[in-house]
Amino acid sequence: MSDSTALVEVQDLKKHFPVSRGIIFRSRVGLVRAVDGVSFSIQRGETLGMVGESGCGKTTVGRTMLGLYPATSGNVVIDGEDILHARGKDQLRIRRKAQIIFQDPYASLNPRWTVNSIVSEPMRVHKLFASDKERSERARELLRFVGLSPHLLNRFPHEFSGGQRQRIGIARALASDPLFIVCDEPISALDVSIQAQVVNLLEDLQDQFGLTFLFIAHDLSMVRHICDRVTVLYLGVMVELADRDELYENPLHPYTKALLSAVPIPDPRKDRARKRTILTGDVPSPINPPSGCRFHTRCPIAMDVCKKEVPEWREAAPKHWVACHAVTGG
Repeated sequence: MSDSTALVEVQDLKKHFPVSRGIIFRSRVGLVRAVDGVSFSIQRGETLGMVGESGCGKTTVGRTMLGLYPATSGNVVIDGEDILHARGKDQLRIRRKAQIIFQDPYASLNPRWTVNSIVSEPMRVHKLFASDKERSERARELLRFVGLSPHLLNRFPHEFSGGQRQRIGIARALASDPLFIVCDEPISALDVSIQAQVVNLLEDLQDQFGLTFLFIAHDLSMVRHICDRVTVLYLGVMVELADRDELYENPLHPYTKALLSAVPIPDPRKDRARKRTILTGDVPSPINPPSGCRFHTRCPIAMDVCKKEVPEWREAAPKHWVACHAVTGG
């Protein structure tokens, strides 16, 4: 699935966390296969949505892409440069192109720093301006971009609401003038009344600065609103990838169908009439994932082959990729 015209290319990305036992004499007893061979690309100016249940590896994908977690293996190319294998000044230069908006606006801002220090820090690290005064002026400008008064520059995070804190986090992400931003569930910790404001702000900033987003979320309705394409993760692997409308109107993988069947519909009559897919059992442990298709232990249409063979990742319809033995076509 390599695409030379893409801004971001992820190839066979893996992130395994070692599991140890013992307090004094620690011994490794296994690996948590949080991300286990993920590949996709994102075009310039595009928003790719990434969805799945809690624990499926969405956040780990985003953080590993940016080097916040060291990758076990794989490649991540941003604007033609490999961010995971670069070192020293080259790594710093490439990392300037990619930033992240964290999920929790209460935990992601240093409580001892003023807004000025928080937003100016990326500029200082990347040596974007010659003086603190110039960095502060740029911080004021960024606060205006995200809908906050520049007069708030010398306040501390505890003086702001959750929505305002997330706007500060967005301003920090913009400070290095990036090309690509990982939005790691940026609205899940906010009140419903604030969520739409933050999403609209991200869309406006994308248009204004030509940004490219990886939008990680649980809210499938919001993903459909903001994203151009959507990929579905289950237990560290991708099971489906398609254009937004194609995925929502013609889901192919049983797991995707189950997720979409749980999305509320505003019309009560249609909501009562539709068929829901109820998944049985718990999500298997990523330490010892099932053989074959990882979803077969919960799949309502699982066959014998699903237990033995890993399904091929293939294009079942134009620009619609899926990994499922039960899906025909392609």
